[in-house]
Amino acid sequence: MSEVKKKTPERGGGSGPSGGGSRASGPSGGGGWTRFVTARPRLTLLVALVLTALAVLAGDGVAERMGSGGWEDPAAESTYATGALEREFPGSQPNLLLLVDAGKAGVDDPAAAAEARRLTARLAAEPGVEGVGSYWATGSPALRSEDGTRALVAARVTGDEKAAGEVLDRIAPSYRGTHGPVEVTLGGGLAVRHEMQTIIQEDLLRAELIALPLTLVLLVMVFGSAVAALLPLGVGIVAILGTNAVLRGLTEFTDVSVFAQNLTTALGLGLAIDYALFVVRRYREELAAGAEPSAAVRTTLRTAGRTVLFSALTVAVSLAAMLVFPQYFLRSFAYAGIAVVLLAAAAALTLLPAALVLLGHRVDALDLRRLLRRTRTPAKDTAGAGWARAAGLVMRRAPVFAVLTTAGLVLLGLPFLGVNFGTADDRQLPTTAASRTVQEELRQDFPGDPGGSLTVLAQGSATPAQYAAYRDRIAALDGVVRVDGPLVSGTGAAAHAVYSVTPEGPAVGERAQRAVAELRSADAPFRTSVTGQAAVLADSKDAIADRLPWAAGIIVLVTLLLVFLLTGSVLIPLQAVVLNALSLTAMFGAVVWVFQDGHLSGLLGFTATGDIETTLPVLMFCVAFGLSMDYGVFLLSRIKEEYDATGDHEGAVRFGLARTGGLITAAAVILAVVMVAIGTSRVTNTKMLGLGVALAVVMDAMVVRSLLVPSVMRLTGRLTWWAPAPLRRFHDRFGVRESDAPAPAAPGPKGTEAPKEAEEIPEPAGTRG
Repeated sequence: MSEVKKKTPERGGGSGPSGGGSRASGPSGGGGWTRFVTARPRLTLLVALVLTALAVLAGDGVAERMGSGGWEDPAAESTYATGALEREFPGSQPNLLLLVDAGKAGVDDPAAAAEARRLTARLAAEPGVEGVGSYWATGSPALRSEDGTRALVAARVTGDEKAAGEVLDRIAPSYRGTHGPVEVTLGGGLAVRHEMQTIIQEDLLRAELIALPLTLVLLVMVFGSAVAALLPLGVGIVAILGTNAVLRGLTEFTDVSVFAQNLTTALGLGLAIDYALFVVRRYREELAAGAEPSAAVRTTLRTAGRTVLFSALTVAVSLAAMLVFPQYFLRSFAYAGIAVVLLAAAAALTLLPAALVLLGHRVDALDLRRLLRRTRTPAKDTAGAGWARAAGLVMRRAPVFAVLTTAGLVLLGLPFLGVNFGTADDRQLPTTAASRTVQEELRQDFPGDPGGSLTVLAQGSATPAQYAAYRDRIAALDGVVRVDGPLVSGTGAAAHAVYSVTPEGPAVGERAQRAVAELRSADAPFRTSVTGQAAVLADSKDAIADRLPWAAGIIVLVTLLLVFLLTGSVLIPLQAVVLNALSLTAMFGAVVWVFQDGHLSGLLGFTATGDIETTLPVLMFCVAFGLSMDYGVFLLSRIKEEYDATGDHEGAVRFGLARTGGLITAAAVILAVVMVAIGTSRVTNTKMLGLGVALAVVMDAMVVRSLLVPSVMRLTGRLTWWAPAPLRRFHDRFGVRESDAPAPAAPGPKGTEAPKEAEEIPEPAGTRG
């Protein structure tokens, strides 16, 4: 016991085998990059400042070039049919609606009708607008409200999302508002997407204004020093600006979703703060152990720096898995996530060390907590001691904590078994949004479901009798209540015909999805393609189901490999995958219970639709799993470092939690604050993403890392570190470790007991969390 007590103060850094402040000053203290950063910190900061300024210029206007769709599979049948219909029958796929309100006079009033015809003719003459039709031109009852006070002008704005959005921006001001005896409001899919994009940009700015000051306050509480608190914030801002520039460049070559900007802000701040907390914490440990600033930075980069780089790779891999999906909505989050993670790590390993070299001991300047101090002993780390005691308690009752924690997490995830998948629509928007108001009026006051019809495109030569026979075949299908058409264009092999099919029930309900399958399997004398909301949903679900095993396989296999390279263990990577997955159960259960079933919808301010957008669970899994790995790597790296130094398994677990428990909790709370700020969005999907990931992060840090990990590692004992000889030799050659101390040769009898008293795990003065 006495030997352990003498060595323990050196484990965080200093000159002991696990930290080795003196060792850092020698030739082995760091590679060429480390020597460059510590020898030329001013040059490093100057280059970074110039690159950041260029990123600000390059990323200007990125949101305006982003799309608000991307849920469709570009290779799907429904996508093909939509494109063909836009070319051949632009009027059959309107994406812009003018809701004309004539008031009590009614839409058949001569003055109102004359003004509506004038607006219709004017809209038809607009460049980029095709297929204009109206109630006053066709007399169709489907285009008039049941009370006769409102009617529709429908049109198709051509081009991709960007081009169509530019047309809408140009024409909307001259149509929206009062025109003589009528009042005009704009709706339709194009207007909904455009308004959603605008609201997301406004909400993102508000979220940043909320998150930044709160984050700074929390950082001051963690570090005490205002100087130290500003460093992680600066790293995050650099990562966000750099990612915006990357996304701006990507918009020149591919579609990028505007939703991805929310992830950029959240991960840019969250991960940059995580990495900076880890680096600054280790640097302050080295200073407290007596190292000079340059030597402390070299030791920090060689130890914590390796962990940060390793952690960034694990998070990037989780996000990169979304690249296997064809929907650009998911791919956009991969672009943004990979960029912001790597930039956050790069800033934490370049800008931050350079700043620390220049600051030296002044990193602890401007200690704002002194105003709150009365009597305390700064040298005592009660927080670290508390985590050590908590870890000891959990390990003494390991079976109880393991079983109860696992059961509780599984119970929280049970609502996800009742998940229903759907598509995003206007109800994502707040009730005050003009385009949503139009869609609501269409649902309530116009005959039929305006978005619920399916469209069948027929291609190839056919006779009128064949067209009629196919129409009768469709009408006879179970669940089909109405068939309109065909509308025929062209002759011979170039002929196209379109049928409009109205299924029973909601637009994307089970009956509508069954109707899609039956339409696609129905015999026809020509080639047919089916589109519509239910068809898009069915194709999206198929695309995700086809690619999901690949994405999951990539995440699991790379996670197993990376965690093995970090720990040299066969069991720990398996534990990491299972425990990370368990940490997400509460998030998935809450998503269904709250956002699908509508609990707390009044408090949170959204409209429950009875389903979850198909791509959201995939996105939330990849993001939350990556963040869980981030915290897992921080904890495992310190446990592994201590185990390599002492060979004491239980002592290493206690030590790892003592060193990182408060750090992980602080990082999780800060990231949760950022995600909750994102969750204040008025768009439901963004709200779901922000609040769901915030819950997952908190559960991972405060339940899984604090209770489940130590209890499971206690149950597996020293076998936790076992690996067959070939893999152990592989790890000795290629593995990553914070410490340069050799690992114990193999699990054996229980090693020296770690100190049981809280005072035996000291912490540098002024360090919190």
